[in-house]
Amino acid sequence: MRVRRRGRGRERRPRAAVATATASLLVLLGALAGCDAENGAAPGGSPSARPPAPRPTPVWDRSPQSVAAVGDSITRGFDACTVLADCPEVSWATGTDATVRSVAWRLLGGAGAAGRAWNHARSGARMAELPEQMTRAVADKPELVTVMVGANDACRDKVSHMTSVADFRTYFETSVKKLRTELPTSQLYVSSVPDLKRLWSEGRGNPLGKQIWKLGICPSMLGFPDATDAAAVARRESVRERVVAYNEVLRDVCAKDARCRYDGGAVFDFRFTGDQLSEWDWFHPSRNGQQRLAEIAYRAITAAEPPA
Repeated sequence: MRVRRRGRGRERRPRAAVATATASLLVLLGALAGCDAENGAAPGGSPSARPPAPRPTPVWDRSPQSVAAVGDSITRGFDACTVLADCPEVSWATGTDATVRSVAWRLLGGAGAAGRAWNHARSGARMAELPEQMTRAVADKPELVTVMVGANDACRDKVSHMTSVADFRTYFETSVKKLRTELPTSQLYVSSVPDLKRLWSEGRGNPLGKQIWKLGICPSMLGFPDATDAAAVARRESVRERVVAYNEVLRDVCAKDARCRYDGGAVFDFRFTGDQLSEWDWFHPSRNGQQRLAEIAYRAITAAEPPA
């Protein structure tokens, strides 16, 4: 006859219940740990290490390795070395003269300026010629193109013959599009047009300069330099206003291109004195003036932020 032990069954049920509860607790803890991991926390409660987000590559390169220049007589160094002649070696943009220290010289050194810089500017050029010059510049595949043009668009024989603002815009937009289509990553530095009225006010006191002006240098501004009647004053003011409008075009078009920098009107605002003007025509920049233009451009090109 078997004797049933009532206590053994009762002992098994509590043990089974404990085991089940322990297993449930472990599952719950595991789930909580998984949630912490998903939320960026390690199982121990400390935040998990995340790789830093990569910084975007700056669009503007402050140290381009080749330079091409387009523009007019200022970029050709006209009247900076000898009378009525180009002197590209002292050009603010691509010159090799160590005293001027052009943009190319400052960026590339003397040897680099001689081998990786090209000057496609032409004395007398107006904005209508810029697309053609840009085509030649693109062929060099430069990392930076400098532009200074517009003075000859305002320097005409008559005020009524000045390039219209609309045409000025069209030719400049065409030039920028040409560069951007052919060389998507090349950069563009755009100089403002100088204040021609300022140049007149500085040069009109020099007798030799005024004699040279009679040869046809910027007649709309420099013609009859000593005249102060209402018509002469209005003529000069019309030229200045047109230059201001040209600079607004340069600023607006450049602002639409992430790889373009306008000088913020620095050249227009620069107060040229006799030291910065050619001793032969008292209008074009001298070596000293070319050096000042190079300084202005280099600061804008190498600045962390574009000029305001």
